[in-house]
Order: sequence, then C-alpha cells, then structure tokens
Amino acid sequence: MALTPPIQPMLAEAWPELPPERAFPGGLAIEQKPDGYRALLFARAGRAFLQSRNGADLTPAFPELAAAALALDRPLVLDGELVVAHAGRIHFGELQARARRRGRGAAQAALSKPAHLIVFDVLEAGDSELLTRPYRERRALLEDLFADNVLAAPFALCPATTDRAVGAGWIDPAWGAVGIEGIVAKGVAQPYRPGHRGWIKVRARETADALIGGVTGAVHAPSTLLLGRYDRSGRLRLVARSAPLSTAARRGVGVLLHPAGREHPWHGVTFSAGWGRGDLDVTPVPPVLVAEFLADTSVDDGRWRHPVKFARLRTDLTAGDVPRFGGASAPSAG
Repeated sequence: MALTPPIQPMLAEAWPELPPERAFPGGLAIEQKPDGYRALLFARAGRAFLQSRNGADLTPAFPELAAAALALDRPLVLDGELVVAHAGRIHFGELQARARRRGRGAAQAALSKPAHLIVFDVLEAGDSELLTRPYRERRALLEDLFADNVLAAPFALCPATTDRAVGAGWIDPAWGAVGIEGIVAKGVAQPYRPGHRGWIKVRARETADALIGGVTGAVHAPSTLLLGRYDRSGRLRLVARSAPLSTAARRGVGVLLHPAGREHPWHGVTFSAGWGRGDLDVTPVPPVLVAEFLADTSVDDGRWRHPVKFARLRTDLTAGDVPRFGGASAPSAG
C-alpha cells in the first residue's frame, strides 16, 4: 500500500557524545546532520508533495524540488534534509527566507538560490513500501538510486559511514563552518518507525565567550543569561540565551550581578521568547562579566539559534577581550 502524506518522520534523541556500538543491536551507521529543514518528499505519477517534519506542505515554496520529483521515472518517498547553499556553506537563514516565498517569488528564488534535498532514507520505491526493511537494505537501495542516476541534483546522497573514527570526525566543530551541525547514529538493523525517537543525534559543540547583558528570573539567582557582544559601532548585540542555570551557577553568578540603570543599551528593549510565546521578562545588568559557554555550531548572522550551556565566569577576561559581534574571531553564519 502506498504511503499517504502526511506521515510522522522517525526522530532522534539528543546525546552528548557518539554512542557505543552496543547501543544498536547489529551495529550502527553514522550520517552527517546538515543544518536544514527535515522534509519528506512524496513523488507520484503527476503529483509531488514536499512535507515538513510537522506535516506542513512545503511544495509551493520549493517548486524546483517539485519539478524534479515529477520528472522521476518511478514513485518514491524520500526522507532527508532540505537545505540552501550560500557563500560556500549550507545556510539556514537563506533556507528560512526561501520557505516564506510563494508564487512568482518562489520561482525566482528557485533560480537564484536553489534548494537541495540531502536524502538519507527511502521509505517507498515503485510499488514497495519499505518501512519494515532494515536500515542497511534501505540504504543500499538509496545508494543504487543515485548510482543509477535515478536520483541526481537537486537531490544529494547524505554521507554515511560505519567507521566510528570517520563518524567521530564529523562532530568536529570545524564542520559547522560549512553547515554540518553534527551526526545522527542509526542501527543498521532498524526498521523505520514513524514518530519513534529511535535514532541518536550528537551536535558538534564548541566554547565561546560573551558578556552577560541581562538575565531572566531574580538578578541574585538568575534563571537564564542573555549574552551579548559589541559590534564595531559600539552597539551591544544579543548573541545567545543560556539554558536554565544549575543551582550552583545561579548562586555563583547572581552574587556578582545587580540591575543596570537606564543607561544600559538594552534598557526598554524587548526580547522574544520564541515560537509565539511572547516576550521574555528581562532585567538588564551591567555588561562587564564575561561568560564562557558551550554551544552547537548553528549560528545565524552572529547569533546562536539554540540555547547555550553556561560553563563558567571568565574573571581573567574583560569586555575588551570578548570577540566583536560578527568579527573574524566570532562564529558567523556566512
């Protein structure tokens, strides 16, 4: 029976490090994790449907992928990562801009900044639904589709390996510079279970420094930190928000903080909580304390997209030692 959209994709659980072989009976395979949108493509005779992770229809925003799907010589259902390349890397910001376009705007963007689907799984081929097949069989079939030129640009085969040393190398933060945010580990004997969090993802992480410019919660025991860097014009720019602090960190940081006055550059500025949850209740503090934090490599125009983990105060550093916002020594999205 043919798969009908939308379907829930199989998901991954976040781990801090590469899992051992015993995590998956039969061994594991390791795939690169591009920094894009999860997408499933349903290609049928005369029909194409590009589905987001949450079931939304992305087809109108990416007409070049719909056209490529319609040109395939057989029905396929593919699972992969939707990406846009810009300035020599996979660029999440450009992908977001593409996803908002429709009609003529989408058609023009498809020419100037084309999207690709980096494919890591095949769920249906021809008349065969493949969900119960082990990963090794689905992967072999997927590789054959590329080797036989059934799939070609704008489709790309996701790099995968069973060599742990190679997979571990993909977690190096240097890969973040080209838009690879880590790896996904999968059991070679695993079937594809829609909606099940049965894979393991590991993000590449690196340390960085920024100034504590504001807090949520009580100043003397902050819940989270808002971190900033000065740009070259002297403006303090938000670069990250921390995940909730531990009890020890709240005490250790809070004892050194006090509310700032009206002269603070963030006085009266609102910060979004994200995902339609309104604004944060932020108390600005003098931007003099330097925090070291651990972050993944998902950075959009100088700002970390995901919450970062506070590591420690850098009492050996001053504001002048912190990299400039968008400077050569600061992570950048492109």
